[in-house]
Amino acid sequence: MQKLSTILPGIPVSDLPLSDLREQYIGKQLSRKDFEGRIFQFLLDNYQRFHLFDHDRDAFTDYLCWLYPRLSRAIDAYKEVGASFDAYIGSIVRWSSKEYRSRAADHRITECACWETRATEDLATGECTPPYLADENFEPVKNPRQVLILLLKSYFFVSDDFIARVAPAIGVSPYSLTLMINKLRELRKEREEEIRDLQEKLNCQYYRCVVYRRQLESLPETAARRETMRGRLERAQVRYTKIKQRLAAINCGASNSQIARVLGIPKGTVDSTLYTIKQKAMRGVYKPRE
Repeated sequence: MQKLSTILPGIPVSDLPLSDLREQYIGKQLSRKDFEGRIFQFLLDNYQRFHLFDHDRDAFTDYLCWLYPRLSRAIDAYKEVGASFDAYIGSIVRWSSKEYRSRAADHRITECACWETRATEDLATGECTPPYLADENFEPVKNPRQVLILLLKSYFFVSDDFIARVAPAIGVSPYSLTLMINKLRELRKEREEEIRDLQEKLNCQYYRCVVYRRQLESLPETAARRETMRGRLERAQVRYTKIKQRLAAINCGASNSQIARVLGIPKGTVDSTLYTIKQKAMRGVYKPRE
């Protein structure tokens, strides 16, 4: 990309208004590509004017690369009413930097959370083998159906090795028990996909609310569009709340209905069995092995 000082010799880049560039573009003296490129170079060469990113040129360059597609659309959206083209581009650079910082902060938080989760998993894999894994198998249980239903309820935390050793104790073949658990795992994948879709919609709706709020704050108190923008913001906030409620209502654990379908028994049987287990646990009937 050529510098403006080489294209227009004798004129300092910092003194060349963007409005003049736009006039050249409208007059067909500049192609669209050159026009956008010169705006980009002008902003980069004058990054200290905007007082962003602590005057860090590299950080400002990364920001401009992110802004470039929006800058191209903003050129078409500009109308010669009110602010000059220079002020218009300057306001876009400043306002968009807030969203850029917000997204960058979200990415940092997500990245830290991912690394923290990964570190936790690494620590978990380095832990000592739990004592129960030293046993070759389990002794037969008195009420195998209760153990089976409780096992399916906790399927997410069950390993293949545990399945192979606990299956004989409850009178079920390891193959049959694995099929039941895999069915519940498939159902969980469907719910996780639904959760990801809702999370994406929630994020989009959140940023939509931010944009509407900023647009509303930028309008004068007497502006006719203020009520329209307030209505958009309120509707967006309602949709955001509904999506958030739907997301919170999704449970990735196995439901009693799903367990009943996998076992081919009535849901009421699963409900009563789990209730009985809960009551026994509260009375201290189930105690950990010493």
